[in-house]
Amino acid sequence: MEGSVYVLTNPAMPNMVKIGKTTRDVELRLADLYSTGVPLPFECEYAAKVKDVDKTEKAFHTAFEPSRVNPKREFFNINPEQAIAVLSLMAIEDVTPSVQDEAKKIDVEATVSAEKFKKKRRPNQNFFEMGLKEGDVLKFGRNEEFCTILNARQVSYGGESWFLSNLTNKLLDRTGPMHGAPYWYYNGKNLQDIYNETYSFE
Repeated sequence: MEGSVYVLTNPAMPNMVKIGKTTRDVELRLADLYSTGVPLPFECEYAAKVKDVDKTEKAFHTAFEPSRVNPKREFFNINPEQAIAVLSLMAIEDVTPSVQDEAKKIDVEATVSAEKFKKKRRPNQNFFEMGLKEGDVLKFGRNEEFCTILNARQVSYGGESWFLSNLTNKLLDRTGPMHGAPYWYYNGKNLQDIYNETYSFE
């Protein structure tokens, strides 16, 4: 059955991603999820119509099962880009922009509160904001491996694009949530230190 699969985050639930499905409009599902037990509205990172909504959702849950927080809930301790990269390949229509526009109307006051809340959190790593540029080389601290900056969020390694957390997991031969920056160096300086200086964290 055709339907939509969505990737949601919530400012009040850092490092959590909700992957679910609906045969209704995704914005209606967002409204349902914003219950009295949730302090801030969910935000749609990506939503797409797919040909078989049940099979697609099941595939996601199987793929990310090791990172599932609770077997009875659709929450995963992953980076949203990991889910988006896969879902975009299955999409027959990207409905993200319209869903995001409608989501802002669910609770206007709460949306403002969410933006203030997010500003207090540690921002996502952005290579360009950190003073790096496309083509800059990052060296892995454990061996002689290296990768190059591809864009603000991704690096190139072995002819493929990677999020640094995923590449770090590969090189360490492990799975699960990973903050890759501490393992990498730029011109001899640890990437985590560059991040902390960029975003003013001691």
